[in-house]
Amino acid sequence: MLTILGFAMIATFLVLIMMKKMSPIAALVLIPALFCVFVGKGAHLGDYVIDGVSSLAPTAAMLMFAIVYFGVMIDVGLFDPIVRGILRFCKADPMRIVVGTALLAAIVSLDGDGSTTFMITVSAMYPLYKRLKMSLVVMTGVAAMANGVMNTLPWGGPTARAATALKLDASDVFVPMIPALLVGLLGVVLLAYVLGLRERRRLGALTLEETPAEEGAGARETETVLVGAGSGTGSGTGSGAVTGAGPGEEAPSAGGSGAGTDTDAQDDDFRGLDPDRPTLRPKLYWFNALLTVVLLTAMIMEWLPIPVLFLLGAALALTVNFPHIPDQKARIAAHADNVLNVSGMVFAAAVFTGVLQGTGMVDHMAEWLVGIVPEAMGPHMALVTGVLSLPLTYFMSNDGFYFGVLPVLAEAGAAHGVSPLEMARASLVGQPLHMSSPLVPAVYVLVGMARVEFGDHTRFVVKWAALTCLLILAAGILFGII
Repeated sequence: MLTILGFAMIATFLVLIMMKKMSPIAALVLIPALFCVFVGKGAHLGDYVIDGVSSLAPTAAMLMFAIVYFGVMIDVGLFDPIVRGILRFCKADPMRIVVGTALLAAIVSLDGDGSTTFMITVSAMYPLYKRLKMSLVVMTGVAAMANGVMNTLPWGGPTARAATALKLDASDVFVPMIPALLVGLLGVVLLAYVLGLRERRRLGALTLEETPAEEGAGARETETVLVGAGSGTGSGTGSGAVTGAGPGEEAPSAGGSGAGTDTDAQDDDFRGLDPDRPTLRPKLYWFNALLTVVLLTAMIMEWLPIPVLFLLGAALALTVNFPHIPDQKARIAAHADNVLNVSGMVFAAAVFTGVLQGTGMVDHMAEWLVGIVPEAMGPHMALVTGVLSLPLTYFMSNDGFYFGVLPVLAEAGAAHGVSPLEMARASLVGQPLHMSSPLVPAVYVLVGMARVEFGDHTRFVVKWAALTCLLILAAGILFGII
């Protein structure tokens, strides 16, 4: 019964948010509360929620201060050279822009943190997508998939969890998987190329024309001109709501994830590209660059817990770049919407995960899935684990899957001669899909900053992310890794 209710709760949540019948925050809170009553454990709802909030509180704190830190770095111009470099590469070509999104997300993912990746990627690419009226769900989908592949890095989390759960060395798990993961990353880039060509056909040939600076302001992009055939029309500088969805895709709402309705002024004066914004601190550029490098190094080397690192980094960045208290308050206020939106999502997700785990639904779901594996599939348990990693890591936290389900699957595989190393490698296959799970806090940073509805993102990305996972699995089998 708990198995059926668990799947019913997840299905109800996904259907309601994809049909836009409820906001993600409301659905994450109300649906599990309702099912908790159905299970007959409504009296324990408070305990489940507190347990869930307690487990995710460090993550919420990390996201809050990470948003402030990277928001300040964007304000002071640390990432402006990246934006300019991408502009030079992309040349207003939708195909190049989508491929550039995949490459940028993959490169930034080397730090092992999804939230950081999404903040930098969206900050750099959002102005181009808005100016050219490209589909924003293409940006969020490609970024999430690229980050999902790179999330398998030993310091990214899943590999370390798999190695710990099965008492293996993380390098023994990860290093042999590199060829298959490279195939998966190449698949994401090729998909970005195809989606970019589709956007190019829809919009036509576009160019960004630069006009001479006035009053010493410096050159900037001032006009987006449609010069070829396509379904898009008009200039991209005065855009209102987003109109860019590919054929067969629904255009994302301009006010996604509860971030509020975009105005034309917000679209045209995106802070990450304005070369004259008063928050720029060119004299402190190398200090900010060094601070960021030290922060990311400390995060990778685990010198301190990540929430503590971002708390210290945000405080130091604010103090040095904006020594006057009113300026510091203004910067915090400028990023308050993102902070509240993302932290609210995290705590709402805590209700969902708390009820799933507290009622025992997630355990029964895992046991049922393991139990339906035919005995004849025993020698192929690595393949079974790779396939099961798609739905299980999407509907469960990484901790739940790697520490709760993987050991059970590995034990079943060992009985048929399948090594724990193969099982651990196969368990990494589902990460490109996992990064768009409603239980992953970083995805709310992605959709929130991109102003995309979570339901729109989910509808777009699930099929492509699942295809990427299967590509990695096929490559792993072909290369004899799994």
